[in-house]
Parts: sequence; structure tokens; C-alpha cells
Amino acid sequence: MKPPLALALAALSLNFASAADETSTDAPRFGTWGFDLAGRDESVKPGDDFFAHANGTYLKNTEIPADRPRYGNFDSLAILSETRVRKILEDAAARPDASTAKIGAWFAAFMDEPRVEAAGARPIASQLEQIRSATTREHLAKIMGQPGGLGRGLFGAGISPDAKNPTRYAVYMGSSGLGLPDKDYYLKPSFAETKAKYQKFTATMLTLAGWPEAEKYAGEILAFETKLAEASWDRTELRDRDKTYHAMSPDEIATLAPGFGFRELLDAGGLGGVKRIIVRDDSAFPKKAAIFAATPLDVLQAWMAFGTADSSAPFLSKAFADASFDFRSKTLSGQPEQLDRWKRGVASTNGALGEDVGKIYVTRYFPAESKKQMLELVSNIRDALANRIDQLEWMGAATKKAAQEKLARFTVKIGYPEKFRDYSALVVKPDDLYGNVDRSNRFEWQHELDRLDKPVDRSEWNMPPQKVNAYYNSTLNEIVFPAAILQPPFFDPQADPAINYGGIGAVIGHEISHGFDDQGRKSDGDGVLKDWWTEEDAKNFNARADKLVAQYAEIEILPGEHVDGKLTLGENIGDMGGLNLALAAYHTSLGGKPAPMIDGTTGDQRVFFGWAQVWRTKIRNEALLKQLHSDPHAPAEARVNGVVRNMDAWYDAFGIEPGDKLYVKPEDRVKIW
Repeated sequence: MKPPLALALAALSLNFASAADETSTDAPRFGTWGFDLAGRDESVKPGDDFFAHANGTYLKNTEIPADRPRYGNFDSLAILSETRVRKILEDAAARPDASTAKIGAWFAAFMDEPRVEAAGARPIASQLEQIRSATTREHLAKIMGQPGGLGRGLFGAGISPDAKNPTRYAVYMGSSGLGLPDKDYYLKPSFAETKAKYQKFTATMLTLAGWPEAEKYAGEILAFETKLAEASWDRTELRDRDKTYHAMSPDEIATLAPGFGFRELLDAGGLGGVKRIIVRDDSAFPKKAAIFAATPLDVLQAWMAFGTADSSAPFLSKAFADASFDFRSKTLSGQPEQLDRWKRGVASTNGALGEDVGKIYVTRYFPAESKKQMLELVSNIRDALANRIDQLEWMGAATKKAAQEKLARFTVKIGYPEKFRDYSALVVKPDDLYGNVDRSNRFEWQHELDRLDKPVDRSEWNMPPQKVNAYYNSTLNEIVFPAAILQPPFFDPQADPAINYGGIGAVIGHEISHGFDDQGRKSDGDGVLKDWWTEEDAKNFNARADKLVAQYAEIEILPGEHVDGKLTLGENIGDMGGLNLALAAYHTSLGGKPAPMIDGTTGDQRVFFGWAQVWRTKIRNEALLKQLHSDPHAPAEARVNGVVRNMDAWYDAFGIEPGDKLYVKPEDRVKIW
């Protein structure tokens, strides 16, 4: 368990294609100047639904592939990356050398379906036997703490830079225990049908694992997890970086939450000598420990057995994998068909050996010129924010000075790490998929342990180069853009500059703005979690943030289901800041000259179209419901409409007037950065 230090762009078009070409490794193109004009729906007024105006015809003509819960421009690039990596892995498996042997062996092991099928449930037999032979709750706590993890843990530890001392690593601990996406799934009547299917899924997994009385224990497991859900923090609480920082000793944790074997948990994970732990959801600890202590041992054992089978299912026989898909993808996300095995193999290899794959990916698919142009764009966006900070009417001089100092200290990482991970100590065999997974989990945990009491390695990345995403890390005050996102529609050297500013420019601005959103603003330029705001300026910021929360909370996405304005606040501030900064930087780039007209569109219109095109997405209702209840990112249409309606320039660019559905009075438009 790691604390959520990094804020990513997405929780992850080819004209009207229903799916990306899964054989092509070429980057997509959009129209003649970077925007797919034919994808618009001009029957929809921009002021009524700008998302639909910019993307409506594309959405009408696009079918979500049967093996995906959603499809859009993020997804088409993810499929492109997937296809490119497949080629890398197949080459590595067929012609391994010293640099590709591990990735080739991992992929080969995943693709050896007959061997995986023949093994059945045997790979998890020893883990299940450990759980079955436990005679005390302390023994179960010890099993939970073992490297690599067994089953579903109640409390988990991770190692990350200390938010109040980012030069050193610290041990963080939080509570968990839920198998459904969010506590709402247990507690809200609207999810009753999903809960029933989850209970059935639990029984199926226990049966496949050979656990006795599967039906009986499935009901008791659901009852146990429902109690845990009642004790769990809301996701909005877990976002609060002040509320989730409680430095305690192991003895203090044990005193806070009697009834659970914290010492056994820590000892098993190699953390027995740790004196200081940062506890996240502190008030949940005693409640969950009490639930654990009051639950019969056999129920806890069945719960951990189910967790073992559930988490292991993708690497076991077809019966396990199909049962997992049927619930976790079809029921929870509405996905009709399972991904082909090679696609799952690509994802598995990326997850375990991402930077080994990434080294090859960047040599094949990331031109050096892209990095140079990105650095220029980042510089322009930073300058735009520096100018806007100076002009803020709601912020005083002292806070402005500190904000400028923080902005100047941002670290920028583009494309790929300067130093790639060393996987030489990880043993990977082409005929032992589950063993590879187990060894990888232990390898990663040892990597975490080895960092304790050492200076923070600021060169590390949280994503491999082939990941289509970007992120801001508040504790290191850095923005990171992997190579795979630096292509159309986000970034296209051949596109009109306005499209690039509305695409990757706004993405850059989004990540920079995370440093000044409701949580990112709590760290200074060195990444230290501290209050560097005057009381008056903090009050002014919060008043504006509250208005934004209220605005987004009014957006109804499904019948009776609205955007959670508090949960999505940080991302919404990032989106608003990002597009405002991109537009300002675009204006500066014109050097005082008027923007050209292209196909009847102005420069400002093209910036807004560039932003809307990035978020072209079609999503299944089940996946959308899951996103609304568990994801800090608002749905795509809200990420477009919710932003532009607060920008005066959008009203001018498209002639938006009172009476249009998205119209907001000038005095009610939210302006933060």
C-alpha cells in the first residue's frame, strides 16, 4: 500500500473507426491540421453541450470494442502502445538476448496457456494451506504481512518519500479489506444486485480453490466486508493530505487499534525494526481491528482464501480467469468480452518489467525532437502561470511570492527515465507464470525495503514510458510525461499550434496546476507538506474551490447519478488551470500577430477543440457508474463542459449567450488559476 502521492491525468481518434487497428504501430492522424472536423455535431449548439458539439458525430459512429469498457482517444493510444509492445515482446521471446531475456520469458510464460491450464489451482495450494493451518488471528496477521501478500489484507504497509521530509523515505500504513470498488457498493441500496453477484462470485472462487462450504462462507464474507465498509473512510476523506498524516510508533498503533496483530504483520514484512509509521485513515483502524477480533477465525480464513484466489485468478487456469472476468469486467464495467490472451500478457509484462520494456519502446517510437519540443511547451506553460499568479486579485503578495518559488522549483521529466530500473535480481522463467508473479511481488517489496534509511531517489518514475498518461507528484514537486502520450491527438508536430496547446499544452497545464490544487497547494517548492499560505489567501482559495464543487455536483451523468464535486475537485482544478494556461500560452506564442483562420475556425476555437478532442470517449454505463463512485476524475463530458463554461474566452470564441444550457453568469464563473 502506497500513499497517493502522484496525481495522474486519467484513470485510462481514428476518425470514425470503431476500434484502433491492432496491427498497426503507426501514430494516428487527425484531419489535415490536427483536428477531426467531421467528428463534430454542428446540430448541437456549443453553448448547450460543447462536448457533443465537438465530438457528437464521432460518438454516434463509434462502437466500443467488445473487449473494452470504454473507447476514446486515450484508449486508442493505449491500444497502439499495446500493439507496439506486443511486437517488442514477441521479438524478445523468439530471439532473446541479454537485454530482452526477462521480458521475453515473462511473456512466453503468460502465453503458455496449456501449461497454465494443466496447473489448475495448484499454484496457490501452498498459500491456501498456510491460511488453513492458522490457529490464531495473530497467525493470520503474520500471513497478511508476508512479502508479496497473501489473500486480502486488512492493513497494508508501503514505503514512499515522507510528505513532511521528502528527502527521506517513510513507512505508510492504511486500512483496506474491501473486494468491491467502493464502500458505496456495500451500503447503498442501488447496488443490491451487484452485491448479490459479488456473493455468487465469492462462492465460485472458493469452490474453484477447493475451499469447503463455499456458499455458506460467501455470505459470511459479504457480511464481514459490509461491516468493514461501514468503518471505512470516504474517498473524499482519503484525499485530504492533512487528515491522512499521523506519525505513530508501532506500539501506539497497537494501542490505538487493539485486536489485530500489528507486530506480527510488521515482522513478517521485514519492518520489525521500524520506529515510526505514518498512519493514513487513523480513526478506521480501531473499528476494523475490532471487527477483525469479533469475527470467527474460520470466516477470516475463508475471506483470505477468497482474496488469494481472486487476486491470483488472472494467472491461473481458464476457470479462474473467466470467473474473474465475468464479475470484475462484465458485471462491474459492462465489458462483454475478455481481452485476448496476448493483450493480457502485454499488460502483465508491462506491470512487472515496465522499464525493461520501456527501454526498447523509446528507441523505436520516441523521437528526440519530441522531447525538445515538449521542453519548450512546458517552459511556455510555466511562464503563463507565473504571469497569472502575479495578476491574481484574490491572492496577497506573501503567498504570491511563495507560489512563484514553488513554480520555479518544479522538476520536469519527459519521455523516459534517465536511469532505468535494474531487474537483474529478479528470476523470470518461461515455464512458470505464477512463480514469476510471486517472485516479482517479492522483488518489488525488497526494492521498497532497501530504500529505508536512504536518501530519496528523485530519478525514479511512477510510470513506464509506454504508459499513456501523465502525473504530478506533490512530495517531489515534479511533473512527468511518459513517451506514449506524446503523440496525436495530444501532441503532433505537424498540427496547427492551437491544437497542440489545447491538447498537450492543457495536459502540461493540468499537471502543473495539480501543484496548486486543493491538495497539491499544501506542499511547498521542496515538496514539504506545510502551510505556506496566509489565512486570508487560503480562505479566498477555499471559497472558489467550494463554488467549483457545487458546480460539478449539479452535473447529472446517469439518471440520479451526479459528479462528486468533492472527490473530483483536484482533477477539476487541474483541468481548469490547464486549459486557461494553455490558452494564455498560445496567445503569447502568436507574438502579437493575429491567429490564422483555418477551415472557418479561429485560433481560440481551435484551442478549445483541441481540448475537447482529447476527451473523445464513449463508455459503458456500468463502467461510468463505477467511475462516478470510485474515481477522482470526472467523466469526459464533465471534463470538457465543466471547464469551458467558466472561461470568458470560450463565451467570446463561440458566441455563447444567456439561455444556452451551459451559460454561467460572469459573476458566478469560477476563476482560480
